This record gives sequence, C-alpha cells and structure tokens, in this order.
Amino acid sequence: MAYLALVRHGQSEWNVKNWWTGLTDIGLTEIGIQEAKSAGEHVKDIPFDIAFTSVLQRAKETWKYMQTEILTKEILTIENAALNERDYGDLTGKDKWKIREEYGEEQFLKWRRGWDTPPPNGESLKDVYSRLIPYFESTIVPQLKEEKNVIIVAHGNSLRALVKYLENISDEIIPSLEIATGEIYLYQIDKDGKVISKEIRKAANLHIPTKI
Repeated sequence: MAYLALVRHGQSEWNVKNWWTGLTDIGLTEIGIQEAKSAGEHVKDIPFDIAFTSVLQRAKETWKYMQTEILTKEILTIENAALNERDYGDLTGKDKWKIREEYGEEQFLKWRRGWDTPPPNGESLKDVYSRLIPYFESTIVPQLKEEKNVIIVAHGNSLRALVKYLENISDEIIPSLEIATGEIYLYQIDKDGKVISKEIRKAANLHIPTKI
C-alpha cells in the first residue's frame, strides 16, 4: 500500500483579485504561504518518498513552504508541465465576475466549470485531463505500485482532472467538484494502483476559499 496526497497550492495574488490565472506565473500571498505551511503540518505524519509539482511558482512555492513543516529527509522533487493549471486563453488576466456579467451565467459556468467547453484559445478540463493522465500513468503510478508515498502539489483544475480519473467521476458530475487552496486529498493506493480509501485534510481556514 502507498499514500498519494494531492494538494492545491496556497492562495495566489490573482486568487485574491478573482482574475483568471491559468498559466500566468503568479506567486503566493502571505495567506497563501500560511496555507502552505498549514498543509505541511497536516501531512507531516506521512513519510513521502517523492514529490511532483507543476512548473508554476505558486505550486513550487507551496511545496517549499510545506517542507518547512514536514521536517523529514530531503524529498526528491520532480517538476512537469503536465501538472500545470488550465490555460484560460483569452480569459487570462480578466475579472471572473465581469466576464459573468458580459457573457451571462450559463456561458460563464461552462467556461469556469464545464468538462469540454474551452474558453477562446484556451483549454477545457477535458484537455487538461488528456495531457495529465498519460503522465500520471507512465511516471507516477509506477512509483505507487512500488509502494512509494507520493505527493502532488498542483492546481485546482489539474487536480480536478486527476480526481476525476482516480474516483471515476462522470462528465456530468465533475463540474460540481471544487478543491480549495491549501486543501489536501489523501488516498491509499494498492499494489495495482487502485484507490483503497480517501481522506480530505483541510489546511487552516485562513480565508474564505477562492473558487476555481
């Protein structure tokens, strides 16, 4: 058996502004740093063998601050763009609520939460799934099958795609899934790479979670 922890990065500077962030490389706020440290505190009982992050600084910073609380051996860390946030295309850097006012609630929700509706010149959640799951199966699952404990620090949408895969969530249900900043999904994985159990460990409630 192995543990697989999924952690969404702490609050970022654009989370606070409610701007579509996507691939823009934005750092953490002070609250985000505290969320990251709190997340580390919540998983320090797990002896992780390897960590994976996206290449974006808000995920890498979260893992850095988590490690200050874990206080164990140095953990091998691998960065890969397959774990990056969804590319919001033409919506990047725009205010979410202004987009809702301009395009209406139905279109807004399709872009924000939908499974296969990409924003103009951007990615849908389905697109994220298509780039992330092959990497997960080829690189991360073998680690779990060797009973190595793995932590992945990434983003709201890349983690939603991975949770869809792990829990076999339908296309119709996945729009309702939200993962808060600093939140942890902890799975137990068997030798065949299948989920045995799931636990949600929330970091300290330092602010009202920013929705994806």
